[in-house]
Amino acid sequence: MKHFLRMLIQVCLYFYCKFLWRCLKFVMRKLTGRCELQRICYNTKPGASRTMKIETSLRDSKSKLLQTSVSVHPDAIEKTIEDIMELKKINPDVNPQLGISLQACLLQIVGYRNLIADVEKLRREAYDSDNPQHEEMLLKLWKFLKPNTPLESRISKQWCEIGFQGDDPKTDFRGMGLLGLYNLQYFAERDATAAQQVLSDSLHPKCSKAEWEKKRMDKAIGYSFAIVGINITDLAYNLLVSGALKTHFYNIAPEAPTLSHFQQTFCYLMHEFHKFWIEEDPMDIMEFNRVREKFRKRIIKQLQNPDMALCPHFAASEGLINM
Repeated sequence: MKHFLRMLIQVCLYFYCKFLWRCLKFVMRKLTGRCELQRICYNTKPGASRTMKIETSLRDSKSKLLQTSVSVHPDAIEKTIEDIMELKKINPDVNPQLGISLQACLLQIVGYRNLIADVEKLRREAYDSDNPQHEEMLLKLWKFLKPNTPLESRISKQWCEIGFQGDDPKTDFRGMGLLGLYNLQYFAERDATAAQQVLSDSLHPKCSKAEWEKKRMDKAIGYSFAIVGINITDLAYNLLVSGALKTHFYNIAPEAPTLSHFQQTFCYLMHEFHKFWIEEDPMDIMEFNRVREKFRKRIIKQLQNPDMALCPHFAASEGLINM
């Protein structure tokens, strides 16, 4: 009974607040002479703050046109903006900047949805050792990470040297599918110096303080590079799907975020996790889940800031190498 009453109160509060909000919007429209979309575009700076408010306004609107505008095809955005302006009785000649601002926001909103679809497609595609393209990507990963060490054979214990669990890496891609391989190869190719350094650091075993001081190393770390990369891919994927990365992408990508943007974000997360692992100085790999969860919470907290951008810019990996 108590549970039912609590649910009833919550439902009543929801509709009450929704009614009040619609009344407030009506009053503001009468007082300012502007609709909510105009007020957001004119009073909120470009970036995540503006785009997320526009997205909420469109999604919660009573108008079917506004509700569906967040999921239109990119080619239909310009026509959709014209329809919105007509619906709201806004003269584009008197308010030229509004159309430009709405178009920029819709490009980001629609682009984010499409990015989720692209990433999900890669995640669902299983690694196929009979597919020449898949095999080529895997062999390139070895070449980028170990340029001076030839791979003796496709099935080899050497794969453990870059952090896979056995002699055939294909079994490690089950959770994230091709997405894990795409991200690892991107990191190894576009940010080769840093990727090789992270790999080298990850191979160091846990030693006594005296041994590490003798070797002039600050920390004793050790983890499986490739497996952690796949795990960080899972983290990036969940941040994307949950919407947490909207803050980052809406502040960084001036138009639609792409798969390259996602992969560059993965590079950043690999950098940051590596530094975080060193700072935490875990006793062994058994502490991985604890460290990862703590790292995840830190990233999510950062992304709650509407002005947050994880990476400084998206010009290839130039801004990632010396972070």
